[in-house]
Amino acid sequence: MCGIAGIIGRSETPKEALDEMLNRIVHRGPDDSGTYVDADIALGMRRLSIIDVEGGKQPISSEDGSLIIVFNGEIYNFKELREELLKNGHTFKTNTDTEVILHLYEEKGEDVVKELRGMFTFIIYDMKKGKVFVARDFFGIKPLYYLKNGDRITAIASEIKSLIILPEYKKEINEEAIFHYLSYQYNPLKETFFKNIYKLPPATYLIIDAKTGKFEEKKYWNFSFNQDENMQEKTGTEKLLRTLVDSVQHHLISDVPLGAFLSGGIDSALIVGAIRKVHPNGELKTFTIGSKEINEFAEAKEQADVLKTTHTEILLNPDEYFAELPQIAWHFDEPVADPSAVALYFLARETSKHVKVVLSGEGADELFGGYGIYREPFSLAKFNRVPKVLRSLILLLTRLPINARGFNFLRRYQKKLEERYIGNAHIFSTKEAEEIWRGKLYARMNLDTFYHQAKNCSDSEKMQFIDINTWLPGDILAKADKMTMAHSLELRVPFLDKEVANFASTIPDGLKYKNGTTKYLLRKASEGLVPKTTQKRKKLGFPVPLAQWLRERADWQEKLLKHSFIASRFDMKIIKKLIDAHVAGRANNARKLFIFIMLAAWYDAFYGGNK
Repeated sequence: MCGIAGIIGRSETPKEALDEMLNRIVHRGPDDSGTYVDADIALGMRRLSIIDVEGGKQPISSEDGSLIIVFNGEIYNFKELREELLKNGHTFKTNTDTEVILHLYEEKGEDVVKELRGMFTFIIYDMKKGKVFVARDFFGIKPLYYLKNGDRITAIASEIKSLIILPEYKKEINEEAIFHYLSYQYNPLKETFFKNIYKLPPATYLIIDAKTGKFEEKKYWNFSFNQDENMQEKTGTEKLLRTLVDSVQHHLISDVPLGAFLSGGIDSALIVGAIRKVHPNGELKTFTIGSKEINEFAEAKEQADVLKTTHTEILLNPDEYFAELPQIAWHFDEPVADPSAVALYFLARETSKHVKVVLSGEGADELFGGYGIYREPFSLAKFNRVPKVLRSLILLLTRLPINARGFNFLRRYQKKLEERYIGNAHIFSTKEAEEIWRGKLYARMNLDTFYHQAKNCSDSEKMQFIDINTWLPGDILAKADKMTMAHSLELRVPFLDKEVANFASTIPDGLKYKNGTTKYLLRKASEGLVPKTTQKRKKLGFPVPLAQWLRERADWQEKLLKHSFIASRFDMKIIKKLIDAHVAGRANNARKLFIFIMLAAWYDAFYGGNK
């Protein structure tokens, strides 16, 4: 696991600039560093040593020295790939997965990405072709950004903070990203909060001319659903369990101590249960976090006792929670207004004192249908069976200004899925965003491409598909990577293994949602691996009592009202109303207020000081 960076094209002082880029991401790799510089390119890395601790120094070159690679991630099938490469006559200087990628590129070229099983971003400099090959993993587990000048890419890095310090870059806020952030609680756009800096999308690679920086971008894989209507519950459960255990076994490859997060829910417990199936008696450390007001300590402790782990509970302190927000915003690079992300930051901080690698349950909800909202299409279908006359009368009543759960549900019914569903988080509606925003208005991000790709899927699968392509990389995986790497902790996500994903894509809706529950087949697979009480437990994750904490901290409300950046972009009268209603207990506006709190923290981190 590392942080990587590269400068494309000639530069007056590429080595000095590269060193500064790497200094900004030392938290991603405090164990080692390395660079390669020539007339056309400068490549560097900061290494967190996990595999071949002593011999895995990067950059790594091919046998003839014509290929140079820097790599961030883990390749879980590298041993199998290495054996094949040895048979084909390749020689190895290290025992790393990094070198396997390099030799595989010699064999497969651009198709190297299709052979990899893991999480990755990497840069390969191909001297013979005068090209730079850059790739990101299937789901976007590991981040990668690039700086674009016109039609040229001039620099690449694991984090934005490495790019904004380059002398040729002038920091400028991308206000379109802010506008979208109001609705999504993260930036769903390809362009970041910083103009001319872009995310490399998941399952995508770049081919860059090493001299000119001109490039082409290609998508190499798309997740797709293909329901197996003949799947039986028993055989489906057995196959799911085999596939997941195999993934977990591959994810345990490490030359350093590892542990697991244990939230109290089904996903993390199933990962730990699968570890126990592979290693029944080995020492295993697990970690959970919660607050005095809300936690799942009892549930996680029950799981830890049954699964025989050495368990640690971390108590979240609200004063520290708010005090650390500027530092957390700095690590995020872009605002992410997910309250659980802050909890994850503190969880990772404590976990990193005990282990260097941790397994977690991210991705299970998106792949296996874990969110309650995914059941909405089935509820709407039931309403369609109501006699037409009665249905029309009920829908007429929804025009009344009544704010109740049932009425809101029926109002959604009257909109097409493509109109009403933009992803798992929906903070401000488009109308609300337009009212509170004082800058240029932007059209909501067009999701038509995703909906078109899923046109033959059920409505619940369409919702999953939207989340897999937006919410998962933009929020879930962004916080998983940034909050753990802030403390030099490597997080692995066995559910987002491509073999697990391939199986998940075949599960019919009837085995995802059954008996009033979500993730039905996944819960069945957990039988015998986790406590019975866990199998039916609703999702909480690492909950934060944000609403209560904000009501108790009037100082934070005052800070928000006085923040110059917030005041310059938003209607403060509306924000004041949101605050007053929340503090008085008339409404729960915590998530809306947190949008502005994290935006202010981000601005202070990147524009208010020397960072």
